[in-house]
Amino acid sequence: MNTPKQDEKSANPPWGRWEVLLDELTYKVKRITVLPGKRLSYQKHFRRREHWMVVEGKGVVTIDGEEIDLEKGKHIDIPQEAAHRMTNNGDSDLTFIEIQQGEYFGEDDIIRLEDDYGRA
Repeated sequence: MNTPKQDEKSANPPWGRWEVLLDELTYKVKRITVLPGKRLSYQKHFRRREHWMVVEGKGVVTIDGEEIDLEKGKHIDIPQEAAHRMTNNGDSDLTFIEIQQGEYFGEDDIIRLEDDYGRA
């Protein structure tokens, strides 16, 4: 299992890949790719909020139990402390850009509520 360290700039978890594009004091930008049929952990963050924009593929975002379809060019805001996940329900890679804003952007601010890969 690839568990990222706080200072890592990229990782290849079982669901795909993420990489940090910008890491500033007040925001962080990542490119996240989810493989077909895979999904992120159902998770929340206590110290940041996120904005996601799909740039390739299509998927379903779950926020506090509500499912929202997203496709290329669509975007959504993930409030701080909201339970959320992205699922790739397409037959090709899903890539989205994540902009994090808040007081802290470390990977240790992930509280996993459910996880397909035994990390909850």
